[in-house]
Amino acid sequence: MIDQATPAKPARPAELDRLCVNTIRFLSIDAVQKANSGHPGLPMGAAPMAYELWTRFLKHNPSNPLWADRDRFVLSAGHGSMLLYSLLHLTGYREMTIEQIRNFRQWGSITPGHPERLPAAGIETTTGPLGQGFGNGVGMAMAERYLAARYNRPGMEIVDHYTYGIVSDGDLMEGVASEAASLAGHLRLGKLIYLYDDNRLSLAGSTDLTFTEDRAGRFEAYGWHTVSIADGNDLEAIGRALQSAREEKKRPSLVLVRTHLGYGSPHKQDTFEAHGSPLGEEEVKLTKQNLGWPLDPAFYIPREALAHFREAVERGSRAESEWNEKLTRYTKSFPELATEFGNIMAGGLPEGWDAEMPSFAADAKGVATRAAGGKILNAVAPRLPNLIGGSADLNPSTYTVLKGLGDFESPATTGGDQQGAAGGGWSYGGRNLHFGVREHAMGSILNGLSVHGGIIPYGATFLIFLDYMRPSIRLAALMKQRVIYVFTHDSIGLGEDGPTHQPVEQLASLRSVPNLIVLRPADANETAEAWRVALNRAGGPAALVLTRQNVPVIDRTGRAPAAMLRRGGYVLADPEGGAPHVLIIATGSEVQLALAAGGLLAAGNIRARVVSLPSWELFEAQPREYRESVLPPSITARVGIETGVRTGWERYIGPWGEFVGMSSFGASAPGQVAYEKFGFSAENVAERARIALSKVNGEVPVAIVS
Repeated sequence: MIDQATPAKPARPAELDRLCVNTIRFLSIDAVQKANSGHPGLPMGAAPMAYELWTRFLKHNPSNPLWADRDRFVLSAGHGSMLLYSLLHLTGYREMTIEQIRNFRQWGSITPGHPERLPAAGIETTTGPLGQGFGNGVGMAMAERYLAARYNRPGMEIVDHYTYGIVSDGDLMEGVASEAASLAGHLRLGKLIYLYDDNRLSLAGSTDLTFTEDRAGRFEAYGWHTVSIADGNDLEAIGRALQSAREEKKRPSLVLVRTHLGYGSPHKQDTFEAHGSPLGEEEVKLTKQNLGWPLDPAFYIPREALAHFREAVERGSRAESEWNEKLTRYTKSFPELATEFGNIMAGGLPEGWDAEMPSFAADAKGVATRAAGGKILNAVAPRLPNLIGGSADLNPSTYTVLKGLGDFESPATTGGDQQGAAGGGWSYGGRNLHFGVREHAMGSILNGLSVHGGIIPYGATFLIFLDYMRPSIRLAALMKQRVIYVFTHDSIGLGEDGPTHQPVEQLASLRSVPNLIVLRPADANETAEAWRVALNRAGGPAALVLTRQNVPVIDRTGRAPAAMLRRGGYVLADPEGGAPHVLIIATGSEVQLALAAGGLLAAGNIRARVVSLPSWELFEAQPREYRESVLPPSITARVGIETGVRTGWERYIGPWGEFVGMSSFGASAPGQVAYEKFGFSAENVAERARIALSKVNGEVPVAIVS
């Protein structure tokens, strides 16, 4: 509760600081205790550094959490979520009420056990899986640099903010953080500043068990500026370190703060028992006595502390007002850029963005869908200034380079006058991101780029390597972020590289992620439609799954147009002479086998409907009537074709269906040989259709007479 009885009185700054720090501590302790669940230790130890950052350095406006030029804050150590919720409530974010604090970890609250992205309440990103927030922050800092390079003009810097974070031992142990830190150092992201809660304890015990390296030395080797602070309660030292970090223009900064987990708890400070469990009623009482805090009531907020925290509202409103004046001057001087900036920050696509989208003529020789995707990407990119991305060192293979649009690189790193791999030169305004062989960092950075706002990011790698970045994909889906994944080399069709590089279970894995749209186009024209779907989708990520090998561009004469991809599945070809006897359902490159098998069956008077099913998620979102018009329940003889495992196909082929797919890993051989050896031939598909019919009719049909 807020203390309304005690009149505000002047306090010496040091006393007020201690009061405010302890307010954060005990608001967090009481919430965890009431929930009987949570992590009190981190908020207790990290409260001083968080207080110093939020009240003296962080540029934010609690009255408008969505202000475009606010500093971004990431609590990468998401298990300490009550630290963030306490800061948000105390500094005046309207949605973070005391009732939300009281309902920590309860159904329907905005205060879950780990922070879940809610920008309107000041929660920038979802964290908890350790290391993810670290990578998100790198992405946010990259977004700031790109937007600043594109839109700022001398004296009118409308994009000028920092990315701050609090990271833990666990964050720094995770490989994703190492990958992201390495890239951040290379890129010289000087406006990225992390406070490291160096409490030397993890859930299972002391970090002496597992984590004894020289952390400062490691980050210095990455190219980071580091400062070490011996006493986590020394606000002046923390302030000096943050100021030096802000002045370090060409290196990201790590401020290593020696803290004490569960600070102030007589029996649990500096023990792993304070990490992930409530202190217990008796220990809460003893901790309050130890730090001079009233025992009752719970959730006590001293009036003078609240008044000091709430100064953030006035500071933030003043800062945003000054920025708005600058934006007004900018708009008068650069009206087109201002309009463009407003549109991309609002998340919209410009009218006619897809006017140059290519179409592809029917071609039996065909084109790899990865190559078609590259042409499509380069056709739309000039009209989408917020579309930036790259690959995990695979641009020549994924065809995802944006030609002539420059490379996102620090001019200080490259010398500033080189041409760059993509043409267009080196600068933070370049639109080609080079992630190096760092798939997991790429995934977490893409999420950071997206949650920052103003960016539609894409990242590319081979489908087999999605497993390196699956945790980041899951979080993009959980946050409903517009992130686009381009996965090429999608099957055993890639050939000689063999089973280590041939994905078989990855499609099923992707389809298991809620809110992720998976698109596996059948040809170049379906690929164009897949890009349309992905770019138009503002409410979640999309994965484009593309071939290495050439596939025919389907002759659409007398057949459904590729635009039907938007419905997820559609009737590509129906037989002549009556209703179909059998359904052949395929995705991606296997659609060509379905069409060829349909022709073989027709020669034997078996009528086959060919269904292209590029996106299960889009298809399942269609009305039942439409789905049943494509896959009539009355037709139970069905064949599914996909160069992946059977998992999930039961819903479409039913109990009588046959599946032409993979039940083992692949093999090293030329792609066409691998296809034939594993049964991916028109003849085998036609035979499996006859077998499916035999299950329904009780005998193997040689021919069916109408």
